[in-house]
Amino acid sequence: MALKNTNPTKTRAWQKLTSHFSDIKEIHLKEFFKNNANRISDFSFSFDNFTVDYSKNRINQETLELLIELANEVDLKEAIEKYFSGDIINTTENRAVLHTALRDNSSKEILVEKVNVKPEIKATLNQIAEFSEKVIYGKWKGFTGKSITNVVNIGIGGSDLGPNMIVEALQFYKNHLNLHFVSNVDGDHISEIIKKLHPETTLFVIVSKTFTTQETITNATTLKEWFLKSATKKDIAKHFVAVSSNIKEVVEFGISNKNIFPMWNWVGGRFSLWSAVGLSISLSVGFQNFKALLDGASEMDAHFKNTEFEQNIPVISSLISIWYNNFFGCETEAILPYSHYLKKLPEYLQQTSMESNGKSVDRNGKKIDYQTGAIIWGDVGTNMQHAFMQLLHQGTKLIPAEFIGFKESLSDLTAHHKKLMANFCAQTEALAFGKTAEEVHLDLKFNNQSKELSTLLPFKVFGGNKPSTTILIKKLTPNSLGKLIALYEHKVFVQGVVWNIFSFDQFGVELGKELVSKHLNKK
Repeated sequence: MALKNTNPTKTRAWQKLTSHFSDIKEIHLKEFFKNNANRISDFSFSFDNFTVDYSKNRINQETLELLIELANEVDLKEAIEKYFSGDIINTTENRAVLHTALRDNSSKEILVEKVNVKPEIKATLNQIAEFSEKVIYGKWKGFTGKSITNVVNIGIGGSDLGPNMIVEALQFYKNHLNLHFVSNVDGDHISEIIKKLHPETTLFVIVSKTFTTQETITNATTLKEWFLKSATKKDIAKHFVAVSSNIKEVVEFGISNKNIFPMWNWVGGRFSLWSAVGLSISLSVGFQNFKALLDGASEMDAHFKNTEFEQNIPVISSLISIWYNNFFGCETEAILPYSHYLKKLPEYLQQTSMESNGKSVDRNGKKIDYQTGAIIWGDVGTNMQHAFMQLLHQGTKLIPAEFIGFKESLSDLTAHHKKLMANFCAQTEALAFGKTAEEVHLDLKFNNQSKELSTLLPFKVFGGNKPSTTILIKKLTPNSLGKLIALYEHKVFVQGVVWNIFSFDQFGVELGKELVSKHLNKK
C-alpha cells in the first residue's frame, strides 16, 4: 500500500503553525529560558545512553504540540507501520523500503511480495561472519599463500559513503587489516590507492547492485588489470569478491560464485551499509562489532516505531527541522560532531538526506510550492570553530546546528576530552545567548580599551538567538553509532512523509549518467 497523499500546507495544523510562527518568531531564546526555569528538562528526551536536548531551539510547548498535530494529520503513525512492514512505499520504483529488516532481531516474519526475507538475511549475516573470520585470522590465503593485509572497497554512493564513514568512525575498534576505499572515477584517486597495495596480500570487494555502475566497474577493471600483471586469471577467485545482484556479470568478470554476497532491491543504496554492503566494516572491526552496530540500529528502530511522538527522538528531531525549513525559511542544517572519529559523518548524512528529500514534486507528481530537503553540511569540533563558526555566530543567515558529543573519551587523554566538551558546551551557549552591548562595554573597560569603545563595540556584539540541538551520548561504540545513524535515517523518513514526497527514489542522479555516454562518444 502506498503512503497517503496530503499536501502539508493545506492541513489545519499548518495553518495554526503559520499563525503561531508569527507570534513567536521574534522571541529570543533568553526569554524562553527566563520564563521557564525547567526548560532544559522540559525539552530534553532520553533513550538508553542518548540524551537529546532541544531547549536551545526557538520553540515552546505549543510549537511541539502543533508540530505533532501536523504529524498526526498527515498520518505519520500509519506511514511508520508501512515503512516497517514491507509495504510498497517506494511507489515510483515499485519497491518496499526495508533496510530496517537487515537489523531486526525479532522472530517476526517480514514479508516482501508474500515471501519472508528473514532467512535470507540470516544466511547472509552468517556468510559475512564466516568470510570475515577467515580473512581476519589469516585462514584466507592469497595466490602466493600469504594472508590478506589490505582490503579495498570499490563502490560509489551508498556502496562507499556508508562503509567508509563507519570504518573511519570505528577506527578505535579496528584490527590489523588496512582498509582502503576507491569511489571516484578520477584516475588520481585509484593511482594513489594502488601505491599502498601488494597484489599477493590484497583483497578487493566490488560493491555494485547492477554491476554496471560506470565508476565502480572502471575502477574494478583497472585494479583487476593491475592485479593480473602479477597473477593469473584463476587467482582472481582468491582476491576478488563482489556484493551484487547481477550474478551473470560478476561471474563474467572472473569472480567465483562462492565469492558473491547478495543485494536486494528492497534496500536502497544509501541505506545499505547494514547489508552485505557492510562487508568491509565487518572485515575492519570484526563481525561481532558489525553485529553490535546492527543491534544499536535495531534498538533505535524499536524506539522510533513504538514511542509516542511526544517522546520520540527521530520524530521530534524531524519536526523541528521542518519548523526551521518551512517557517523560518532556513535552507541549511549544520551537523557538528565533537569526535574526530566522526569526521565523515556530515558527508555521509548529505547523501542520506539530500538524495532522499531533494524533491520538487509531491507523491501525486504535482509541482510543489514549499521547501523540502535542507542542505546538510558540517565538520568536526573544534576544527570548525576556527573555520566557519564565525558565520553561524555573527553572520546574516540563520543556520540550525546539531552538536553531537560523548560523555566519555575512547582515549586515556582525559584532559583533552574535558577541553573538547567544554568547547562543545560553550559553542551552544554562545549561539543561544550571545553577548550584549552592555557586556561588551564592560569587557572593553575591564581590558583598558575604553578609547576603542565607540569603534569596537558593534563588532564584538553577538546577537545570539541562534538555534542548536545537542545529542549527548555516553560513549562512541559500535552500538551507539548504530543508534545514531538509525536516528538520522528515521528523521529523513519523517520529513519525507510530512513533505508528501517520495524519499526513496533518486532519479535526480540519472540524467547526468545518461549524458555521459554522449560525451564519451564525441570525436
